Amino acid sequence: MLASARRSRRRSRSRPLRMAVVLLVGLATALSAAPASADPGGRAAAVQQQLPTSFQWSSGGPVISPAANIDSVAVKDPSVLQDEDGTWHVFFTRVDTSGDWGLAHTSFDDWSQAAGAPQTDLEAASGVGPGYRAAPHAFYFEPRDEWYLVYQTGLPSFSTTDDPNDPTSWSAPRNFQDSVPDVVEENIGDGHWLDFYVICDASMCYLFSADDNGHVYRAETTVGEFPNGFRDTRIVLEDTGNALFEGGAVYRVEGTDTYLLIWEAIGSDGRRWYRSFTADGLTGQWQPLADTESNPFARSTNVTFDGGNAWTRDISHGELIRTSADQTMTLDPCDIQLLYQGLDPDAGGDYSQLPWRLGLATQTNSPC
Repeated sequence: MLASARRSRRRSRSRPLRMAVVLLVGLATALSAAPASADPGGRAAAVQQQLPTSFQWSSGGPVISPAANIDSVAVKDPSVLQDEDGTWHVFFTRVDTSGDWGLAHTSFDDWSQAAGAPQTDLEAASGVGPGYRAAPHAFYFEPRDEWYLVYQTGLPSFSTTDDPNDPTSWSAPRNFQDSVPDVVEENIGDGHWLDFYVICDASMCYLFSADDNGHVYRAETTVGEFPNGFRDTRIVLEDTGNALFEGGAVYRVEGTDTYLLIWEAIGSDGRRWYRSFTADGLTGQWQPLADTESNPFARSTNVTFDGGNAWTRDISHGELIRTSADQTMTLDPCDIQLLYQGLDPDAGGDYSQLPWRLGLATQTNSPC
């Protein structure tokens, strides 16, 4: 179980006020005398600064490609988390040559093992079952001591398990919402309702989604009702279809009340890239952070590839590495990494058959 340790504080009311004053003065003196090495990484300053207004990244080549046994032309739409034992879990979309979309899973102890780690087709191995399944998002829901795998089936669906190390244990799909909300129907145009992402604060859980038509949607339910009760779907951000396309995710910046939203866009060159926005609280107004092609959150133009080998010109549908697996989706501003899907720049043809692979990018201009 990943529940955080709770600390209780007791107040003593029997000590005289002057003793409290002495203690406070002593504490202040001790803090002022503390050496700079007490915070060698500048972590406190970074949290206070929160996030930079521009980003630079480094990336090697693909870290995960499709294994032969899952019969897939691509590994795409990753969700990544680390469990309490230190095992990394990556869930992703797989698609075969006939265009059948499904979900798959791999796990490993170290990223150096990722390329050769076994992969499991969840359609064949678990209750996730056959049919259209894509764009997974995985997390541990601490209040219920249960793991969730959120994905799209045409509707926002999910499966659960008590043990993410057993990929055969995922349950059959259930829906968060059983029909397309009116606000989505009215604004979706020729797009598709997709890429569902859950994040919770202390009292509420929110379901974010895209429509390939320039809208970011948010539905809500209480932590106590979750996974039921999602309602009040509304538009929280809008732009042109290419400017707010899909592949969105939302994170809490550790040590702050700031939230980071990243959303995939299609650039003027037809390549995928990421914009970013921040808000004070999950119901706050989203404000641009690094959100233009000249100042992107993540684009091939602000990624330095090992050896100068730019194996992809697309920085597409991915997830940032979180500090824990739980429903708060907390991000360490001092250690930002993005697991993304990339593509051979010369690849073409039907979208379902594009040979996406997963790369791992690390921010190189951290303020810490």
